[in-house]
Amino acid sequence: MAGSGIVADPVFMKHDTGPGHPERRERLERIYSMLQEQGLWEAAEKIPLREASAEELLRVHAPGHLERVAATAGRDRSWMDGDTPTGADSYQAALLAAGSLLNATDAVCSDRLDNAFALVRPPGHHAEREQAMGFCLFNNVAVAAAHALDQHGMSRVLVIDWDVHHGNGTQHSFYSDPRLLYFSTHRYPFYPGTGYFDEIGSGPGRGYTVNVPLPAGSDDSVFDAVFARLLEPVARGFQPELILVSAGFDAHRRDPLGGMMVTEQGYARMAARVLALARELCGGKLVITLEGGYDLEGQAKSVAEVMMLMMGKKEAPPGDLEPPPGFEQIIDKEKQCLGELWPGLGHRR
Repeated sequence: MAGSGIVADPVFMKHDTGPGHPERRERLERIYSMLQEQGLWEAAEKIPLREASAEELLRVHAPGHLERVAATAGRDRSWMDGDTPTGADSYQAALLAAGSLLNATDAVCSDRLDNAFALVRPPGHHAEREQAMGFCLFNNVAVAAAHALDQHGMSRVLVIDWDVHHGNGTQHSFYSDPRLLYFSTHRYPFYPGTGYFDEIGSGPGRGYTVNVPLPAGSDDSVFDAVFARLLEPVARGFQPELILVSAGFDAHRRDPLGGMMVTEQGYARMAARVLALARELCGGKLVITLEGGYDLEGQAKSVAEVMMLMMGKKEAPPGDLEPPPGFEQIIDKEKQCLGELWPGLGHRR
């Protein structure tokens, strides 16, 4: 009987970023303990760990990048860029984060599980083909998407990225590939500086990148309206066979880096809409992987809300939230850039 699975293991806490770094082991410690407190840890199937192979990583990354990350193994401290430190065990944790997400993807694609959440670190969506950056070593979600396309023979994969920072690495991995639709909500202007409305893909991939840059202070009502009026019509037009989510929780109102105003209930609303789309469009096939989120309590509570919805232990929040004045400008911008390709943009079903 299918159910919900999680990737969760203390090995991911061995990725040592050093004192004072926001992407720290306590993020997972608090999530894991919260799931235990809520009874979700025991109720979820534990997905086995494995390391990603070089072949699997090379679908997304260059050989030189793999070599540079591998060279950090056993070294107390290396710096991939000014924000991205590694410790002696970071390389192994990164291999396990990517490979275990592939195990989760396999379980969902083969219908052994309805859905899965990979509670791993280091995160991944900033990692480029040849560069680790933004706390990310390997691009976990991009590796999983490539695996679904190549190994499972899928022709349409939807990646939703609700991290407060734009997933530049994921976007660039598939920028000209119409088999993958990348949909991102993020604060803008903000790190890493990418993700404006007019970044819509190139060549045969034109129209398959949908960026929704949002101003600082955006709250639950903004994200709910974006998902209802932009994500849902685009997803229905695309008809994905699998949905992957880069789930950052750094748009939470308490996050020290994000500058947004999303609550736990806001994340529940986003997750409920994504779950409904997965059930409607692709037999419920949904795999979520953890990205950012640096307020320990806000992140843990938000993850628990998402997991309760995935496991059917909570009903979706009712109704639509009314966005603030000025939201129509976001809709108008999207229509200007993508309206001819996705004619349903801006409309509620």
